[in-house]
Amino acid sequence: MDLQLTGKKALVTGGTRGIGRAIVETLLREGVAVAFCARNPKEVKSTEEALAHIGPRVIGTVLDVSDAEGILHWVDGTASELGGIDIVVNNVSALAIPTSEENWQLSINVDLLGTVRVCSAALRYLEVSESPSIVNISSVSGREVDFAGGPYGTVKSAIIAYSAHLAFAHAARGIRANTVSPGNTYFPGGVWESIESGNPELFKMAMDLNPTGKMGATQDTANAVAFLASPAAGRISGTNLVVDGALTRGIQF
Repeated sequence: MDLQLTGKKALVTGGTRGIGRAIVETLLREGVAVAFCARNPKEVKSTEEALAHIGPRVIGTVLDVSDAEGILHWVDGTASELGGIDIVVNNVSALAIPTSEENWQLSINVDLLGTVRVCSAALRYLEVSESPSIVNISSVSGREVDFAGGPYGTVKSAIIAYSAHLAFAHAARGIRANTVSPGNTYFPGGVWESIESGNPELFKMAMDLNPTGKMGATQDTANAVAFLASPAAGRISGTNLVVDGALTRGIQF
């Protein structure tokens, strides 16, 4: 299937590791010019260099999405440099799972408000795009109660609700908004690799819950994001696409 993504311009938050990096690379391979951000300067530079030969253009920026003013500068600067914005992917998460006052504030400020800030700043550019699309990354923890159902899961639920609101509020302008909710995803340097060595009992419990007998790969989620971001998904808006290998048991109407 031709996703019709060639020539599009995308913003991706958290683009240096895991799912975010897979999204950046997948979009580049589909002919999209991608601007990504992350907090670690060395990782931003190394990712930009590693992916520079893949697609039409990749631009890395050091940015903390809790910085509201910084987001405005990033979005405006990217739109100017790339000549517009067609796709917005909010992937950053603080991964603040244990319940504490600090983690509630961190989850709200990074996961939720970071998503809101980027979307709000990008809307005026999306309004003039021929195929505008927003894809926000949530989690199966935002869809059902699990061990991460405190600050992390609650805020991921809010992201699903916010995305549905965006879809409804901006449908008349042709702007689509969807959510992708991955199940547990294993990659080098990721949280599940850390849990595998640091908390083998939790890792075994999580593995046993997976009907496929394995965790997901970052590419699984990246493929879903690329499809939803593309004109090929032009009639899909306001949905939450679960990418979990039948991990969750709830029926999604």
